[in-house]
Amino acid sequence: MKPVIALVGRPNVGKSTLFNYLTRSRDALVADMPGLTRDRQYGTGKVGERPYIVVDTGGLSGDEQGVEALMVRQVQQAVDEAHVVLFLVDGRDGLTAGDEAIARWLRQRGKEVVLVVNKTDTGEPSLLAAEFHALGLGEPVAIAAVHGRGVPRLMERVLAALPEEEEEEAEEEGADRIKVAIVGRPNVGKSTLVNRILGEERVVVFDMPGTTRDSIFIPFERDGQDYTLIDTAGVRRRSRIDEAIEKFSVIKTLQAIEEANVVVMVLDAREGISEQDATLLGFVLDAGRALVLAVNKWDGLSQDQRDNVRRELDLKLPFMDFAKLHYISALHGTGVGELFGSVKRAYASALRKFSTPELTRLLESAIAAHQPPLVGGRRIKLRYAHQGGKNPPLIVIHGNQTEQVPNSYQRYLINFFREHLKLEGTPVRIEFKSGENPYAGKKNVLTPRQVQKRKRMVAHIKKAEKKRARKKKM
Repeated sequence: MKPVIALVGRPNVGKSTLFNYLTRSRDALVADMPGLTRDRQYGTGKVGERPYIVVDTGGLSGDEQGVEALMVRQVQQAVDEAHVVLFLVDGRDGLTAGDEAIARWLRQRGKEVVLVVNKTDTGEPSLLAAEFHALGLGEPVAIAAVHGRGVPRLMERVLAALPEEEEEEAEEEGADRIKVAIVGRPNVGKSTLVNRILGEERVVVFDMPGTTRDSIFIPFERDGQDYTLIDTAGVRRRSRIDEAIEKFSVIKTLQAIEEANVVVMVLDAREGISEQDATLLGFVLDAGRALVLAVNKWDGLSQDQRDNVRRELDLKLPFMDFAKLHYISALHGTGVGELFGSVKRAYASALRKFSTPELTRLLESAIAAHQPPLVGGRRIKLRYAHQGGKNPPLIVIHGNQTEQVPNSYQRYLINFFREHLKLEGTPVRIEFKSGENPYAGKKNVLTPRQVQKRKRMVAHIKKAEKKRARKKKM
């Protein structure tokens, strides 16, 4: 499970700036998925091979009445959910009474806290951070979030204090039991779908958004296969979230997505596809999880309404073309049984293994059908491919100038591999690696091709000389 990092501090100390820096992409994988909208309240990030969830909280104000009287409940919940808290202060403002009040409150919570002194780009960082030792929260870390200065060192310290993820154990467990997370906006019928699948009232169902407050893990068996259903709290637009428990239950949903093997995304046919649906699907893509789309409340719609929903799906979710689409009624059970065929196929596709010769042959076929473009008058060379990981499948392609491969050609390769490998329900990621030119920067050094050309020329000259010599003897 990804660790959760909460950003806490007074208003305008740079929490959102640090949040933006921590949640931007840090890997070379292809993730060019158009049409995604991000909610900037929470997000995922990665340093090296260590992923995490980061939460940006609202600014806190501390005065003579004490921080408890003014603390918003959302920040309290974020701190309780977090594995570590980054307490940001402003190096330009210096130590304030508000900082002292927040520090006292954080000590009472008993959480791991790292004191971060931001905006130290205008002076000597060590001098600007010195007075914050008085807060009693350990050695402060000086950064300039707007430039990213000091942030890598900060994250090394933060992640070093967190336990490593036990990925191998999770993978072994997933081989026996398929974990299926049911996700979606509030009131789309997630809990009703879980009850329909189980055939009994295992989770509370009530016609009011936000009934599910936490993720619920439910083991069961179907057709000889063991499953664990994960019923999650609904994710709604931030402006509509008033209760702290509901607001930060989204963290539980993100963690459920990470822990699942397959995600079933429930959409409401009667309300259409919203920005929040696209946002949640974006997190599923970032996690690389296999996906099945279930359009609920399909019963009772007229043919015109159904046609409108299909057009909207094609228009708003073109980047989800790899996911199997089902039209269901969780309340009446229509189409629910067919979901598990897609779940099993998506799970199998996500964990498939491929040989290097097979992937290289497919790469050669893709290039023969549609060559990479020219860059600076030179053709991009893609030489061979091998599997770099699974869940989702990762294909590593080696060649020259691979950093110049355009997004359109990357998407072409992804679609080509998915189609010819017959993968269903799982995203495919591609990573490019360029081989270093051993002759770069060296003068008067021949390439292997030039060496062979010179050998052929020398052999031709020697042959011609021998021929002339024989003629003279005659």
